[in-house]
Amino acid sequence: MSRNPVGPRSCYDESKRAGEAIIKAYELQHDLNTKIVRIFNTSGPRIRHGPEFGRVIPNFIYQALNNEDLTVFGDGSQTRSFTYVVDEIEGILKIVGRKETLGEVINLGNNQEFTILELAKLIIELTNSESKITFLPLPIDDPARRCPVLEKAKKLINWEPTTPLKEGLRKTIAWFKDNDFE
Repeated sequence: MSRNPVGPRSCYDESKRAGEAIIKAYELQHDLNTKIVRIFNTSGPRIRHGPEFGRVIPNFIYQALNNEDLTVFGDGSQTRSFTYVVDEIEGILKIVGRKETLGEVINLGNNQEFTILELAKLIIELTNSESKITFLPLPIDDPARRCPVLEKAKKLINWEPTTPLKEGLRKTIAWFKDNDFE
């Protein structure tokens, strides 16, 4: 999937690529042992919400708990894959502890895709919210699909996520409720 190197999202996209390039340059220049982990849409308790963070799960939960309209960009058909934070941390710790991962770039995420509209409806259901869904224009260069390829994680560290989206959402919603984010 190609990205626009000069579009509105370019700072985000290019900074991730630059970080990986710098790590590889230092690895080669200074004979360092490095590992690169690419994380995908991690969520769970304690995650920040608000428009400045751009995280869909906490924003939807906050809106649903307050019976506000959930704001979906575009028609909601764009897909994302969501990883529960505990699964992500377990994967990172496995990468850190294995020699087989030296010099590797490894994706950690969930390869179960959901549309943003499915996510919005599920969060409304799980929060017993009276919220409706409002559609706003899709941002320029918003990816239609984000889903990690996990073969390397499975092969090198025998890892794949185990927490279903619904279970992770229940735990995250409970945390929001317990911490007065309603």
